[in-house]
Amino acid sequence: YKCFQNMDRRCSVKKDILNDLIGKMEGADGILLGSPTYFSDVSAGMRAFIERCGLVARANDYMFKRKVGASVAAVRRAGAISAFNSMNLFLHYMQMVMPGSSYWSIGVGRDPGDVLKDEEGIQTMKTLGENMAWLLKKLSAEKMEK
Repeated sequence: YKCFQNMDRRCSVKKDILNDLIGKMEGADGILLGSPTYFSDVSAGMRAFIERCGLVARANDYMFKRKVGASVAAVRRAGAISAFNSMNLFLHYMQMVMPGSSYWSIGVGRDPGDVLKDEEGIQTMKTLGENMAWLLKKLSAEKMEK
């Protein structure tokens, strides 16, 4: 793969939105992935992002390792666990630190705004956000001490 030859922390296709996304991820302490559930897994866009970004990160000594990462999935009926797992496997493979929540971070709804009626899903997302913020603060304080 060309990115293993270049090792410049970017996709070898220079005019590619992936490079903008990688740049934003490099500058972030925390990364939250999200995807709708299509055919019982992540969207095609998220799958392409995972595979392409993962290859660039691997070629550059796992450039996102020890960043905080979490994922959320939106679903109408079924397949959210597979989508959630696909994103979490990426985060784990990238050696990122992953906070937990009170349940799997899944929101249920069909039409725009329906997920707001999913009280358990909303509470799960709030808990995830609180845990992610707590972890980011702890890691930031540790960096300041060094």
